[in-house]
Amino acid sequence: MSNDSDKKTERRWLAAYVRMHHEKKVRDRLGEMGITTFLPVQTVVRQWSDRKKKVDRLLIPMMIFVYVNRAEQLQVLQLPPVIRYMVLRGEHVPAIIPDAQMEAFRFMVDLSETPVHFDCCDLQPGEQVQVVRGPLKGLTGELITIDGKSSIVIRIDRLGCAAVEMSATMVERIG
Repeated sequence: MSNDSDKKTERRWLAAYVRMHHEKKVRDRLGEMGITTFLPVQTVVRQWSDRKKKVDRLLIPMMIFVYVNRAEQLQVLQLPPVIRYMVLRGEHVPAIIPDAQMEAFRFMVDLSETPVHFDCCDLQPGEQVQVVRGPLKGLTGELITIDGKSSIVIRIDRLGCAAVEMSATMVERIG
């Protein structure tokens, strides 16, 4: 049984909208304030006519995830580039993203050797699978087919799906 003071100090994941091109500045500033953040970024190689260069690609532009209690939630909004928290239609409080989904998403983004794609549209449900080989070993999600290629998908409630291409030989069906 939790009381009100527990709720004020309990941390949860929220998604905050930020001004375009301010995502990394906000992440750095919040880090200085001691607030845990997750900015889904992957390094990709871009090809120009005269050279190749590694660049960071934001998976979800204009959004940063913060792990905050009630007091920190207000501190985040004090930063001028932070616009607001993601709120579900018809509700007035920020949408909480389940810890397990955020952990799976962070694991996928941090360890995938191939690009992760994020989509806000609903994908058709697939079989529940667990990755058994490679850098994402242990990740559980759904196996679906996108454009004829197998991908493993992590659903993030109310936000969308993160998908990474994966050979079907790298996963096993659960249950």
